[in-house]
Amino acid sequence: MMDMWLLVAFIPAGLALNLTPGADMMFCLGQGLRSGPVPAMAASGGVALGTLIHVLLAGLGLGAVVTAVPWVFEMIRWMGVLYLLWLAYGALRASAAEDASRPLSAQQAFWQAVVVNISNPKVILFVLALLPQFVDPAQGNILMQFLILGTIMAIGGLFVNGAVGVFAAKLASRLTHPAFSRSLGRVTALIFALLALRLAFLQKA
Repeated sequence: MMDMWLLVAFIPAGLALNLTPGADMMFCLGQGLRSGPVPAMAASGGVALGTLIHVLLAGLGLGAVVTAVPWVFEMIRWMGVLYLLWLAYGALRASAAEDASRPLSAQQAFWQAVVVNISNPKVILFVLALLPQFVDPAQGNILMQFLILGTIMAIGGLFVNGAVGVFAAKLASRLTHPAFSRSLGRVTALIFALLALRLAFLQKA
């Protein structure tokens, strides 16, 4: 099914990717600050599912459409920017309300993370650049090889992003001063806004 040496070589590459701070990690950190450890882990799971969807699209060859047709990339990118800005607005509005620290449910955090990950077309471009280096056509079933590599990457990200989110939640729980509690929504809104800005200025290549 897969060349074991390629698989072994991919593990540290995937781990290095997961340990590199990025949009997914910052999103899970924001959820940890805002909602606590369980929603933070749920957000990490949503990011992992989004990664697997990107890998599936790349394995099916649909990722090539994003690479070849510029307006598809731009459409997905700006949808992601608008969604992140909407999340920032919601978090900022919550910070101004009486119940400023109202947390998200685990289900809400999960699906928000899925949408944020899928609406970042840079992920599928990265998958297209990285995964084919570890795929051996001679082993057959290229789609299955993509999914195996993607599963390894998603599991690594689940633990790393989850750990960041849980750490942020524990930090927030120790700082219970009312002023700090009211500021959590503003911090989360700032994180979402910065992610939107980062996505807005992404270049395709």
